[in-house]
Amino acid sequence: MAETPPMLEKLLRAAAPSGHEGPAAGVWREEAAFASLGTDGLGSSIARIGKGAPLLAAVGHIDEIGLVVTHIDEKGFLWVSPIGGWDPQILVGQRVAVRGREGVVLGAVGRKPVHLLDPDQRKKAVELKGLHIDIGCADRDEAAALVRVGDPVTVAAEPARLAGERLVSRAMDNRLGAYVALEALRRCHERGSLSGSFAAVAAVQEEIGLYGARTSAFELRPDLAVAIDVTHATDVPGIDEKQLGSHPLGSGPAIGRGSTLSPKVFELLVETAEEAGIEHTIGASGRSTGTDADAIQISRSGIPTGLVSIPLRYMHSPVELVDLGDVEAAVELIAAFAARLEQGVDLRR
Repeated sequence: MAETPPMLEKLLRAAAPSGHEGPAAGVWREEAAFASLGTDGLGSSIARIGKGAPLLAAVGHIDEIGLVVTHIDEKGFLWVSPIGGWDPQILVGQRVAVRGREGVVLGAVGRKPVHLLDPDQRKKAVELKGLHIDIGCADRDEAAALVRVGDPVTVAAEPARLAGERLVSRAMDNRLGAYVALEALRRCHERGSLSGSFAAVAAVQEEIGLYGARTSAFELRPDLAVAIDVTHATDVPGIDEKQLGSHPLGSGPAIGRGSTLSPKVFELLVETAEEAGIEHTIGASGRSTGTDADAIQISRSGIPTGLVSIPLRYMHSPVELVDLGDVEAAVELIAAFAARLEQGVDLRR
């Protein structure tokens, strides 16, 4: 069993929901010390090498879904709203971490025990408004000494290795993309393989509106870009490959092809994968992709944009599961793609 990449391990252990990305961004910037570093006004991180044209931006968002404290009741229980998209059923019984006044405050998500639910209540789906967080305090004053309204909350689910090359953790979506972008940049730097320029971007606030990708693309003004995100692995029960395509774990990255994606960038990515012997699949989209690519491609007067996605099981849950071989393949694809770009590359539709 190969070791989990240390940088990825550190990124996954940093709790950083949308709008509160500081801990993960700090890890990413420390790892990017070999490059020229900058930020945009929202806090997206930009690491750049090279000075020539064209300038490629590889963008992975560094935020994750989470919760925010909206109320502390008289008995010291916390009530929350979502940051990003949650299935409330997943939260029942989870341990959580609140980023409080003086540091992390641990808690547990609670609801009325099943024994006490009326028969009709047992048949209903759980709603977030019916869940609370118990941090062990006796009353509001005790809880308010530790936690304030507006504090962010994440599920306490640290990365763990499973059989083979499989890794499970919260925040795979999308620390994976931020990791791949920076690791590909590092390899190009170490290999001296660029004729143009390459910027890795750890974008913020994707889960609440693709905001960091929009501002960082405006700031950076790349000639072309590739968004790096996750896609649904299709090798688990209940997934219909006729609807989503075939992207099982171990099949390599999925290269996006669709209405909002650049046909030229798509073809260059596929050619790169084929020449380098990188296993891959193709994912199709008829409208928007639901990723940072949607925001990047309409920045300024338009940026030719591609999409590379890593197959992931159980998205938006504390047990997101990935094959590390697919992550490594994505790194090599982006590094090889950056290395083959030459000045004057024709990206017109």
